Amino acid sequence: MRCAFWIIVASLVHVGAAAQQTTPAPSQARGWTVPRLADGRPDLEGVWENNSATPLERPAQLAQKPRLSDQELAALEKKARTTLGPEAEAVFGDALYLTLLADRPPGGLGATGTYSQNWLPDRYFEHRTSLITDPTDGKLPALTPGGVRVRASVRPFGANADSVQGMSMQDRCIHYGFPDLFAGYMSVYRITQSPQSVAIQMEKIHDARIIPLDGSAHVSPAIRQYLGDSRGRWEGDTLVVETTNFHPKGNPMGGYAVLSDESLHLIERFRRTAADTLEYTFTVDNPAMWTRPWTATINWKRSRGELFEYACHEGNYSLRGMLSAARAEEAAGR
Repeated sequence: MRCAFWIIVASLVHVGAAAQQTTPAPSQARGWTVPRLADGRPDLEGVWENNSATPLERPAQLAQKPRLSDQELAALEKKARTTLGPEAEAVFGDALYLTLLADRPPGGLGATGTYSQNWLPDRYFEHRTSLITDPTDGKLPALTPGGVRVRASVRPFGANADSVQGMSMQDRCIHYGFPDLFAGYMSVYRITQSPQSVAIQMEKIHDARIIPLDGSAHVSPAIRQYLGDSRGRWEGDTLVVETTNFHPKGNPMGGYAVLSDESLHLIERFRRTAADTLEYTFTVDNPAMWTRPWTATINWKRSRGELFEYACHEGNYSLRGMLSAARAEEAAGR
C-alpha cells in the first residue's frame, strides 16, 4: 500500500457520521457482569476501536454544559445524519462538533482535493461534551513557559522539510504515539492477556506494547524509548499502567499536545463497563509542559472487524514527492 493516500488524512482525527450511535446508558448495562479469565481477572481481550465523536476539549458554545440532555443529544445526532451524509464533504477532527454547533456546511480538504464522508468510519455521539474530565471545564490546562517555547518550535505534521529527517514521525511511518487521539483513523487495538503481562497492539504502524504485571521496576532512566517503559498492576477490576522513560524525540499522542518530553509520566486505566465497551482513562503529568496534570476518558467499542496490516512503507513514494514539492515551491518563491 502506498502511503501517499494516507498522508492526506493521517494528521487529522477522522469523523464518519453515516450511522451514529450513543454510549449505552447505565440502565442498559444492568444485569451485565464483568467477564473473567481463568485467573479471575477481568477479560479485556479482543479488538477494540476508538470511534468517539466527542472532542478532546469542550467547545466554547458548551462551556457551561459538561453533558447534553437526551433531547440535545438526539438533535445533534439528527443534524449529523442530515448534514454529514455519505456524499458530503468529509469533516475531520473536532471540526465535527464545531461544524454542527455553528450550523455551517461541512468543509473539505481544500487544496488536497475532495474526500467523501462515505470513506470514513462511523462515529458515535455521547452526552459528554469533552473527553477531558479534569480540569472540570473540559479544557487543557495552561502551558508552562517552557511548554510555550516547545510548542512554537514543533514542525507541524505535513509541513515542508529540508530532508526526510526533518519530517514528522507520522510522515516517516515510524510512530504515531499514544494515547491515540486520531479517532476513526485506524484507531484499532488488540489486547491479549496473561497473568504475567498484557500486550496492546495498535493498528497504526503495528506498534505493540508489552506491559509486565510482575511488579518489576522501570528500566534505568538512561534508557529512553518511543513507547516509553510501561509497568502494569491490577487495582480491583481496573488495569492500571504507568509509563515513563519516553524518548525526547518521541511522539506521545501523535504530537497532538506536544508531549515529547522526558518528564512525561503517563497513567492509563482500562476498565470494562459493558459487553461492548472498554473505558480507557489516561492522566498526563508533564510539569515541563503543563501547569498541572490533566485527565481524559475515551470509551472504546468492541470492533466488528479485525486488526489489519498497516502497510505504511511498502511502495511508499510520498516522502520523495513531498520533498520534491517543497523544493518546487521554494524555486517558485513561495
